[in-house]
Amino acid sequence: MITEIGKYFIFIRTLFINRESFRTYYKLVLEESVTIGIGSLFLVALVSTFMGAVTTVQTAFNMVSPLIPDYVISQVVREMTVLELAPTIIAVIYAGKVGSSMAGGLGTMRITEQIDALEVMGINSASYLVLPKVIASLLMFPLLVIVAGVCALVGGYVVGVLGEIITPNDYVFGLRFSYNEFTVIFALIKAVVFSFLVSSISSYQGYYTEGGALEVGVSSTKAVTNSVIAVLLADYFLAQLLLVK
Repeated sequence: MITEIGKYFIFIRTLFINRESFRTYYKLVLEESVTIGIGSLFLVALVSTFMGAVTTVQTAFNMVSPLIPDYVISQVVREMTVLELAPTIIAVIYAGKVGSSMAGGLGTMRITEQIDALEVMGINSASYLVLPKVIASLLMFPLLVIVAGVCALVGGYVVGVLGEIITPNDYVFGLRFSYNEFTVIFALIKAVVFSFLVSSISSYQGYYTEGGALEVGVSSTKAVTNSVIAVLLADYFLAQLLLVK
């Protein structure tokens, strides 16, 4: 366990040594951004919309006291979406979709000796292959979290209004009531940390794949598992560090 963690940090260090030209990374980052961002947009929007809808229905179901105003429903949906559902749940989905793809792609390159060929040519293969993925992930995942938050709130609004759970005015009022701007900043901080963890851990697992085609699948599985564990641990420590006074 300790050996793997140390090997991971050495791997992160190699990303910034003997780098290629800025133009090379610029093109690679754009390609990875399209793959990561556009490729994940539909799934993120779909999942987050239903998360917002389900949260609205379940919150309304538990609001049994007539003393609690209806706008509390949307207030709860807002806090749950911004603080937890949008960054954390989407990060888990991101690890399953993008993280496994990164690990599988790098693992395939490793077993087909494409990475070895880059090393023979004097190219830092880790920096050339992994750093664009990490940068693109840092750029695109916070945007996906913003999209997820908007879709969740819109999904809650549509279900709440169409299901006659809450009036449009009450829903909007609840979103604005007792609003704390730091929650959005906190969500974006978590998005940046999660994106780095998922992309770097998944790339690490794929880069050091050993064996054949079977081991590529094992690396993809490890990438998702370890990324999810890292995301959940980081979620707790960030909440403890930034929210608890």
